[in-house]
Parts: sequence; structure tokens; C-alpha cells
Amino acid sequence: MAKTSKATIADVARLAGVSTATAGRVLGRYGYTREETREQVMRAASKLGYRTNALARSLITGKTRTIGVVAGDIQNPFYASILRGIADVVERRDFGLLIVNSDENLDKEIRAVNLLLEKQVDGLIVSPCDTRNARHLRDLHAAGLPLVLLDRSVAGLEVDRVGIDNIAAAERAVVALLSTGHRRIGLVGEMLEEQEGGFDGFIARGLAGEVLSTDTLYPSWQRLLGYLRAHRQAGVAVDTSLIRRVGAYSAGAAQAVARTLIERPDRPSAVFATDGTMSEGVIGAVSAAGLTLPGELSLVCFDDLDWMSFLSPGISTMAQPRLAMGDAAATLLLERIEGSEAPVRAVVMRADLIERGSIAAWHAR
Repeated sequence: MAKTSKATIADVARLAGVSTATAGRVLGRYGYTREETREQVMRAASKLGYRTNALARSLITGKTRTIGVVAGDIQNPFYASILRGIADVVERRDFGLLIVNSDENLDKEIRAVNLLLEKQVDGLIVSPCDTRNARHLRDLHAAGLPLVLLDRSVAGLEVDRVGIDNIAAAERAVVALLSTGHRRIGLVGEMLEEQEGGFDGFIARGLAGEVLSTDTLYPSWQRLLGYLRAHRQAGVAVDTSLIRRVGAYSAGAAQAVARTLIERPDRPSAVFATDGTMSEGVIGAVSAAGLTLPGELSLVCFDDLDWMSFLSPGISTMAQPRLAMGDAAATLLLERIEGSEAPVRAVVMRADLIERGSIAAWHAR
């Protein structure tokens, strides 16, 4: 049985009684056409089962109506929710979406960006691994490709970005513990990048309020500053041995580090975990140590993950507006793709404390 040939633009134009050029404008969504003519062409296309040739359209318009996203870890609920926010916006605007994972690895990120460029995306949303140099992103910006940075900034790269005020959010989380009497508060954070003066030097500068340039710090380092600022503002001394650096985005690594913190004889009375992955590790360590929340240990986390409300007691946490972050990033990018020449914009959102049952007033053991 012979296959039915695919309908062409010429077939649609013939049925609609218009020129091929007019049918092409309507189906390619470029240029101006009267509404009556547009409806005529669309009815003809529907009747013939015509499907738009995206490649041909891109050759005419120079646009693929597709954006690319490079996420740090698409398995992480933080990115999953943000990607949903992005997807909702691009779907409403009739754009396509290509998503690539970097695994927080710079070489993978560069390969991901190059792959998306080969797919001729009209713009990129990137959560950058390298917040200092990022030569590949600087080259993209210099070439005029619309670019939005997500969750992190790159030093000196003047492009739109979306994130939260990590320092203020972490400060509120730690204040929630300080206000209930806790004075020995541990911190578990990945803090991947090296800082000038090393880990101890950064803590010393943070305690002295001398870390002035914070925009390009990884979120975990910013949250460490919030932890230090909360203590400084409250006049509470910090035992720096309670600050634990994991050095990896790994719940398993976080659990191992957290165990060394909460199983010491003079363990802290409370712990602050700086993101969802660190929180999973801390919960694993608490379970392995047989401690009860909040009776033997209070806990406040960062990121509101589903399991935090399923546990008993529920886990108090700083909730980031992840869907709104994705919505904002996609909106900014599409505006640039459509020609916006507005000044560079930084959308800085607020994270709010969701109080459940993992914080109790401190009492001497």
C-alpha cells in the first residue's frame, strides 16, 4: 500500500486560496498577516494534516524557537522544580526546551553548552559551575547569544540572573535556633570552591564582617556567611569546630561528615544543613546515631523537599521559591530573545522559613 505523501506549504496555500509566501508566514509565525487570512491558512493546514518543518522555518527566520538549560543536577529536587517553572513559561510561549545536565562539572558544562549551540538554541539558562572565569559563557555573551544565569553569578559577566538572598535566608534559619536558646549550632555544607585564604581564613573574615564581595560565591559559602552573621549580630561566639565542610554534592559524603559532628561527646545542640542534599545526609546521620528530633538535636534545613513534611516530626526548613525562579529565568530569557534592550537585571528572591517540628527550645542534657 502506497504511503500518503506529506502535505507541503504549497498544498496548504492552494487549499486556503493564498500565495505560498503568505502560507509560509502564517505557518512559520513570522511577519504580519490579517487574522482572517491566518485562520484560513490554519484551517487548511489542519484539514491536510500539515506539520511545520522546524528546520525550514529556522532557515527563514534565523530562530528555532528553542531554548537550552544547563542544570547542575536534574535529579536534585531543587533543579527539578526550577525546570518545571521554566517549562511552564516556554510552553505558554510556544517554545521548545532542551535540558542538559552538568553534574556540577566544568568540562561537562562546557560540552553541554556546545551541544546546545549545535542545536541552534535561541538562548541559554545556565547554573554555572565556574563563578570566577567561565570563559565559555563570556564568549557566548560577547557573541550576542541571550544568556541568563541561575542560582549563581559569574564575576564581571553582566547578564540577567535569578537567585535568592542566600545570606539573609541562612541568617533567618540560624536566628530561629538562636532565639530558642541554642548556642552550639553546627553547620554542614558542601562549600566546593576554594576561597582566598582557605577555609579557616574565610571563616575568620566572615566573623569579622570582612567578606565584602559575595555575589559570585557559591550559595553554600553565602549561607555560611549568613550563619556567621546571625551569631555576630546576636553576640554569640562561634565554635568553628562545629562548622563542617563536605566538599562534594553527595548525601553519602554529607552523612559521613555529619556523623563526625553529632557523635562527638560535646555535640552541638542544633544543626543547620545548607541545602537539600546536605539535609539528606544529616538526617541519615541522625538516624544512624539513634538521636531523636528535636528532643536530642534540633535541626533546620535549606530547601523544602517532600520528605521533610512526611517525617515525624516534620523538618523545619528554608523554602526557596523554585517554580518562581524558573518562571523568572525563562521570562527574562524570552524577553532578550525577542529583542529587549533593558538594562541587565538581577532578580533576587526571598526564601521563607517553614516551621514544622524539628526545632525545640534548648535545655541542658
